[in-house]
Amino acid sequence: MAQELSRRTFLLTSAAGGLALTAPRAFAQDKLKVAGIHASPVENAWNSRLHEALQAAAKDGVIDYVFSESVSSTDYPRAMREYAEQGHKLIVGESYAVETAARQVAADYPATTFLMGSSGKPAGDNFGKFGTWNHEAAYLAGMLAAPLSKSGIYGAVGAIPIPEVNILINAFRAGVKDVRPNAKFLIGFIGTFFDPPKARESALAQIDAGADILFGERIGTADAAKEKGIKSVGSLLDYTPRYPNTVFANAMWYFRPSLDAVIADIKAGVKTGKDYSPFSFMKEGGNDIIFTKSMVVADSIAPMEAKRAAIRSGSFTVPVDASEPK
Repeated sequence: MAQELSRRTFLLTSAAGGLALTAPRAFAQDKLKVAGIHASPVENAWNSRLHEALQAAAKDGVIDYVFSESVSSTDYPRAMREYAEQGHKLIVGESYAVETAARQVAADYPATTFLMGSSGKPAGDNFGKFGTWNHEAAYLAGMLAAPLSKSGIYGAVGAIPIPEVNILINAFRAGVKDVRPNAKFLIGFIGTFFDPPKARESALAQIDAGADILFGERIGTADAAKEKGIKSVGSLLDYTPRYPNTVFANAMWYFRPSLDAVIADIKAGVKTGKDYSPFSFMKEGGNDIIFTKSMVVADSIAPMEAKRAAIRSGSFTVPVDASEPK
């Protein structure tokens, strides 16, 4: 299966396995067999967040974790079935390209939980979904970005205009407009989830059209910003070490709260066919902003931090706008 479904398939149990040898028998039996199915390489920003959380859970001795990467949409349902047949109790992945087929597979394996990144709804007792909702952090990044632009034009490069992508870009825009109501925006979609050169080209076109701050929903955006000497915002993970003079803020996303929630439900024997997206909220530890103070306008920090505190307390809610940005 590994040769057919991905560039490589790994068993990540060495650290956890060593722990199990010295752990009590009951603890070892508690470890959950989990498989990750990644449509893109695990180096892709979104997939890396799932992968890192699953690796961390394996290192903590919570799960045994295997994964396949670069799995095509034609092979994806088969990969789900094969992992279920192998006895994995939780399969984590994405169903954006195979929504109907993924739900059919889940219906055929009621003893297995499927937790999928999805624009659709949960299904049955065992098909759970989650959205990548780091929109709160994207909003805050927009607030910091607002006074940095000289042109008043902000660009964004996204994958495909699905709700999960739209929500982030719209939240960034809303954060900018909170501070700079007359801001103008450009948008580019590259039509795929992983194509850094294409994202770079889209970003370059926006820079040529006047954008001098970019929101990089896709890897490759910051390459264009670095090349042209402008600033950008990273999404999902911390791009600052890779682009120290370009990326001034990152809208971070953490999958571990969602993973821990579904594992708890499986162990409790409750239905897992539900929406786990709320575990991506800031109050759950699912997203947050990190930024470099020396790269932003000093006076922009206090208002952003006040809004951040309001989000955490629940007194302010970042709009969840899934409409396609124009």
